Amino acid sequence: MIGKLSLLVAATLLTQTFPAHAAQDSLHRAAQEIVDLGATGVQIRSVRDGRVRTVAAGVADLVTREPVSTEGRFRIGSTTKPFVATVLLQLVAEHRIRLDDPIEEHLPGLLPDGKTITVRMLLQHTSGLYEYLRGMPLTSDDFPKYRFKHFEPEDLIEIAAAKPLDFRPGTAYSYSNTNYVVLGMLIERITGRPWGAEVTERIFLPLGMDHSSAPGDRIRIPGRHARGYQQAGRSLVDVTEMNPSLAGSAGALISTTADLDRFVRALVGGRLLPRALFAEMTRPLPFTGGYALGLETRTTPCGVTVIGHSGGIPGYGTVAFASLDGTRRVLASLTFGHGPGDDAVRALVDKVVCA
Repeated sequence: MIGKLSLLVAATLLTQTFPAHAAQDSLHRAAQEIVDLGATGVQIRSVRDGRVRTVAAGVADLVTREPVSTEGRFRIGSTTKPFVATVLLQLVAEHRIRLDDPIEEHLPGLLPDGKTITVRMLLQHTSGLYEYLRGMPLTSDDFPKYRFKHFEPEDLIEIAAAKPLDFRPGTAYSYSNTNYVVLGMLIERITGRPWGAEVTERIFLPLGMDHSSAPGDRIRIPGRHARGYQQAGRSLVDVTEMNPSLAGSAGALISTTADLDRFVRALVGGRLLPRALFAEMTRPLPFTGGYALGLETRTTPCGVTVIGHSGGIPGYGTVAFASLDGTRRVLASLTFGHGPGDDAVRALVDKVVCA
């Protein structure tokens, strides 16, 4: 669900929305390819040297056939993780926590191996913690059991804590949403406020991300949005409404491509973190496959290194990436329908950045 499918306020920027018949436009072709691969709809925002372009393809609703809006909101899934990581690193900058603190020091008794798992390990998925979603699969058969249920973060961690570690902490990499559920609890323990309130206060409000939210238990996406679908056999089920507490601080946020653009631009532009901590955030270990501290790093085929995160949650997939100098950025949301797979979504980043 919340896997790796997986950013300032700009001066006046020229925004061009290209209609569906503009087949020669490479950005529109990239959007149409996503729909051709099975998505019900997609919206893409591309920024290249200050020029903003937005395109959409497919439909926002299979019943009304309403077209996808380039300004619609959506669930961002694991693209939530860079927001949580940024808040944690701000707390490090404020000397309220250290990256190499054992989690037991701040959340005693939460994890059986809390004395050997550090904040840094949680951020980079090297803790070895069992993925709680293995215990509550979100396939079409199982998802209805969890779809509208409220989960406390302790409920999700309990699933993971009952299982042995996948490996000794710090020795390997395995993407686990459990890590970021723990980090959400850590933010609340340190600040005395829910993780979503800290993201709102520290990131959404200063950057003018007026269409972004931490929904808590609210099952609906506010404002205009595309419907999200999940495949069930040969049919598609509308899963737009759900209780996002099953994702929590690992993947519950709602946003827009414009708001995500504000975030990634501010992040690479040094508005959110001191230079040294941003360098830590973007420095992966040799065995983490390019994953650093809440950020994916990758080099595109044209040689441009980008940082950001992809995200998936029932019905929705997201990408949000920027070059390190901020001059190239790509933000996209798709509604899954019958596809596409992770490889096609990663290829979308390459196509847009390298166009």
